[in-house]
Amino acid sequence: MSLTQPPSPETDTDLIIRSYRIEDQPAVSRLYTDGLLSGQIAPNDTGADVDNVLEAYFDHDRHHFWVCELEGGVVGMIGVGSDERDTAEIRRLRVEPRLQDTDIAQQLAETAVGHCKKHGFLKVRLDTRYKGDAVFELFSRLGFKHNRTKTLNEKDLHEFYLDLYGE
Repeated sequence: MSLTQPPSPETDTDLIIRSYRIEDQPAVSRLYTDGLLSGQIAPNDTGADVDNVLEAYFDHDRHHFWVCELEGGVVGMIGVGSDERDTAEIRRLRVEPRLQDTDIAQQLAETAVGHCKKHGFLKVRLDTRYKGDAVFELFSRLGFKHNRTKTLNEKDLHEFYLDLYGE
């Protein structure tokens, strides 16, 4: 799978990355459930933030949640949260399976990293259970370093970080 190819020219003009709206909830829940069913989400992940996006991601101006809309439907999502003053966490990066060979994940991640820079975070972290060179290539292109891989519940969890010092 390649995450480097852009959407086709006829769909690219219809691609919009925008802030979450309450009417996006069914699509966001579906993307979360699809990740859960494909084994990309830990079994003990309650998804409480996905069920309460407004409370989880709009409680502070440094937190945010975006969706990617294509042809009028939500096809991707990403969030930024933080439990620490200087470190942000990119959460819930998901793209519909039929569009995972496009650059939608990269566009969502670039949006989130730009938000982190704008709001003065010094470090960004993320983790993923997704396997494959395409994921490592995507995060590497954005400047992330692979920190470690640990096994939880018999699945590998890959942790990445991005230093924003001086940016």
